[in-house]
Amino acid sequence: MADNIKVLISEEQINKRIKELAEQISIDYAGRSVHLICILKGSAFFCCDLAKLITVPVTMDFMSVSSYGDEKVSSGRVRILKDLDESIQDKDVLIVEDIIDSGRTLSYLTDLLATRSPRSLNICTLLDKPERRVTDVYVKYVGFEIPDEFVVGYGLDYQQKYRNLPFVGVI
Repeated sequence: MADNIKVLISEEQINKRIKELAEQISIDYAGRSVHLICILKGSAFFCCDLAKLITVPVTMDFMSVSSYGDEKVSSGRVRILKDLDESIQDKDVLIVEDIIDSGRTLSYLTDLLATRSPRSLNICTLLDKPERRVTDVYVKYVGFEIPDEFVVGYGLDYQQKYRNLPFVGVI
């Protein structure tokens, strides 16, 4: 694959939107703490930058799931590669995801995590492709709605490359 990547969302736009999301999350969770579940690997950049700007107490844990492998299209089969290290019972949980495409992965995750008795369970995603949705999933916080194009950068990869780009680009 050629390294011809066109900027879709600039670093400045990303930073501004993350600040806005953190402000809204801080308002919504005022007087409480929020437990972020960072979905690895793609949302690591987003989750860490978001956590630094949230003004209420934050705890974090990590999950790794896969439905893509090395492909550009989801297989539709969700595999948990790394589960949570601690209980989420009675916690206000916010799943932090890099991108929501078909919705299958997040639908599966929310159903799974709901069985673990959190006080509340919501989703925050940097990128959303609503036109690709095949499963209904409620996303409370959305950074950007994007067109149906394959994107990389700011944590998103293609075969483990391009995660470190400071912007979101289209291959």
